[in-house]
Amino acid sequence: MTFRASVLTLYPEMFPGPLGISLAGRGLIEGAWTLETIQIRDFATDRHRSVDDTPAGGGAGMVMRADVLARAVDHASPPGDPRPRLLMSPRGKPLTQARVRELAAGPGAVILCGRFEGVDQRLIDLRGLEEVSVGDFILSGGEPAAIVLLDAVVRLLPGVMGNALSGDEESFENGLLEHPHYTRPQEFEGVPIPDVLNSGHHAKIVAWRREQAEKLTRERRPDLIAGLQPVQK
Repeated sequence: MTFRASVLTLYPEMFPGPLGISLAGRGLIEGAWTLETIQIRDFATDRHRSVDDTPAGGGAGMVMRADVLARAVDHASPPGDPRPRLLMSPRGKPLTQARVRELAAGPGAVILCGRFEGVDQRLIDLRGLEEVSVGDFILSGGEPAAIVLLDAVVRLLPGVMGNALSGDEESFENGLLEHPHYTRPQEFEGVPIPDVLNSGHHAKIVAWRREQAEKLTRERRPDLIAGLQPVQK
């Protein structure tokens, strides 16, 4: 099954962008996934191709219109399309590695990139959009966030990573931040590689890496520790 991504955007020229190189780019060339970009303005009906209007109730900025976006969403995702409909939004649920894995196991995604002050709430409700955030900050639009989401998903698709096991110990895969890494030279500016990593003792290396991962997580992301599962002895 090929993962199909449809991105609704005012700036289709931003894609594939970084998704066209490295692992994602190779996967795109080899058919592990497909990328379709849809220009939202193509679904406007006035001669100015307007996609936004002033906010009801007053206020600064502009709001993306429900009628224009509905036509774009219905075109990208007709009845029977099993793909989730995502809206990249700073008020959405934080994107997690668990959600990334769910998306990677599915048929693809329809991704709406918001702009301006936001999207008419009626479009979100009536078309069942899942609002997704990539962090507690504001971007100029949803396109960079969509690229982040797709990069996270595509690297998990079968055949995209050269070694399927290379992601197993990465940050968030087991509820912890990733342990420190070392490689040659054996000593750098007077600091050697920790002795345990040269010991050849697999169990001790695993225990050291777990200890270091827990230490880093407590220091940098104590919120993750609360949900941490105990190690099975």
